[in-house]
Amino acid sequence: MYRCSGPEPEVLLVLPGGPYWQGKDRGAWQIPKGRIGKDETPADAALREFEEETGTRVTSTLTPLPQIQQAGSKRILAFAMEGDLDIAGIVSNRFEIAWPPGSNRTESFPEIARAGWFPLSEASAAMLASQRPLLASLAALLRR
Repeated sequence: MYRCSGPEPEVLLVLPGGPYWQGKDRGAWQIPKGRIGKDETPADAALREFEEETGTRVTSTLTPLPQIQQAGSKRILAFAMEGDLDIAGIVSNRFEIAWPPGSNRTESFPEIARAGWFPLSEASAAMLASQRPLLASLAALLRR
């Protein structure tokens, strides 16, 4: 999601929740994302994942961005959509994992710990390195 309400466009990024991301900030922010369901289109999955991770249903028009390959060979099919979201009202879904590892205990964590609006010129420093090409694609889209 991006918005153009100030001197430069801003992008919405999320900081993953859970113990592996605890204490991380710079270089850890990401786009809301997830897996494509068996009978879903990539666009439908993007809207569903956005809703699950932010608690907000959107009906914005999605514009596909060029596919990227994230570290670990994960392919990312991303979309740009214009909108605005009050990050104070975000309610993320939760996931469960065995924690601590090998403990036979299951803990529940929010899928995203925080969300934030970042000026496009500053988002790269905050963002996961393998997702940074998405920012260049968005900037090119907005210049058109």
